[in-house]
Amino acid sequence: METETEPYVRLASLRELHQVVAQLNTARSMADTLQTVADGAVAALGFELAAVNLVRDDGNLLVAAVAGNDSAEAAMAGRAGSRASWERRLTMGERWGELRFIPYTEGWVLDHDDVPQWHTTGPAPRYPDEWHPMDRLFAPMYASDGELLAVLEVDRPRDGKRPGPWGCEALQLYASQAAIAIGNARLRGNMQRALVRLEREQQALRASEESFRQAFEYAPSGMAIAEVGGEGHGRLIRVNDALCRLLGRPVAMLRRYSFADLVHPEDTGVLLRTAAEGGRAELRLQRRDGSYVWVSLRNSVVADPTAGPQVQLTHVEDIEERKRHELALAHRASHDSLTGLPNSAELRARLGGRICGVVPDPYGQPGVPAANRATDAFGGLGTPAGRPYDLHEHVLVPEAPAGDGKGLAVLFCDLDGFKSINDRFGHVCGDAVLVEVARRLEAGVRDRDTVARLGGDEFVVLAEGLGPDDASDLAVRLRNGIIPPIRWENRQVRVGASFGIGWAACGMTTEEILESADQRMYVEKRSRSQGRRRAG
Repeated sequence: METETEPYVRLASLRELHQVVAQLNTARSMADTLQTVADGAVAALGFELAAVNLVRDDGNLLVAAVAGNDSAEAAMAGRAGSRASWERRLTMGERWGELRFIPYTEGWVLDHDDVPQWHTTGPAPRYPDEWHPMDRLFAPMYASDGELLAVLEVDRPRDGKRPGPWGCEALQLYASQAAIAIGNARLRGNMQRALVRLEREQQALRASEESFRQAFEYAPSGMAIAEVGGEGHGRLIRVNDALCRLLGRPVAMLRRYSFADLVHPEDTGVLLRTAAEGGRAELRLQRRDGSYVWVSLRNSVVADPTAGPQVQLTHVEDIEERKRHELALAHRASHDSLTGLPNSAELRARLGGRICGVVPDPYGQPGVPAANRATDAFGGLGTPAGRPYDLHEHVLVPEAPAGDGKGLAVLFCDLDGFKSINDRFGHVCGDAVLVEVARRLEAGVRDRDTVARLGGDEFVVLAEGLGPDDASDLAVRLRNGIIPPIRWENRQVRVGASFGIGWAACGMTTEEILESADQRMYVEKRSRSQGRRRAG
């Protein structure tokens, strides 16, 4: 039966418990919260010693706060016990509601595990509910989802007795409030760390943006940012000074364009493939004065994982000088160094590009592969035998039944009397004569025709869309253009020319075509008198 004073004692204890619970929510950090929990257990629950064991990220429990005994604090604080050892404590103890009590008669098996503890030996209890120094009482603290947050361990009741129902109820209530405070402290700590991390990320982002801005603005080569998608797809949003100088256009003007507006018409396909596939391309962009400059474009699409591609970053490098050297090298490889005309290799390439290895049916039926014909070193057959030529327009000789009376004429030209000029005046004079003959041949043909030098004093003219009479007339005009005297160092020299006319046709090789024209040239040369074809 309760004594007359017990209700007043419990009321006073409740007031103290209320005060310490109120203090739990005033702590500003996790460390302060844990120490407040330990201090409150000593101040309001009638224990001389309390320790808070906090669950760490690795699952083990750390003695994070100790109250009531400096020696115990020095021995236990900062030390950790394994989760397995704590699980054994919480499962083997007597269940006092949510509390776990391990009497001294059973706790001796825990004396040598890795959990930090402060216990002293003592005599056996004198009465059943007397507290023994080796008794252990734990109050687990759980989050709302059942996660273990910490364990409050109390020792040495001031009255020397094991807690009764009122004391156990008070300890459970305090532990549940302490768990809420610890959860809130953890949440605040996570939020503070998140805010610190966010601020650091924002600072890093601002620093990165500033670094990008400076790298973009002051890059020695052109830089541009363009829209991706939408109505303004490809429009230049931002350009740097280097690109403005390269294209001779101010920023305000360039921002009205896209690269598609500036690219050379012949390079539009290259730009479209590069924009679709990303990567790098070499093409020509138009300057403000109408001229074009060779550039290398490198694209990088900056993507947003949620919204998709946003902008395209393009690096524009001036390669005009390198391209000029490359074109010069390519020209030297495909053109005669003396006359500047296409050389033998280029002639065969152009001729081979017009014919294929299929022999067309003269009556307009699909052609058959020229399987028995050998392909020459310059692709005389054009493509492997048997390949379909759906998009290829077959080249026919003028007299072919399915043709229109016109074809690709091959005029083989050999100079008459050139050797005597070399012998009399030397090779310097001979070279001057070859240069002048090349000039006169080019002046006598159309822009789409090809004049090439095979070597020595041999030239070849490719003229498309001619009939036999047209080809003969062209040969006469070219011969008449060559005959007039050529001035060299106050001298006048003359050369003549013999022409043989051959015809290119699909199913033939380039060597067969050139050999046919060459043979006809020799026939024509022999048919003319020696006196008429001598140099004057």
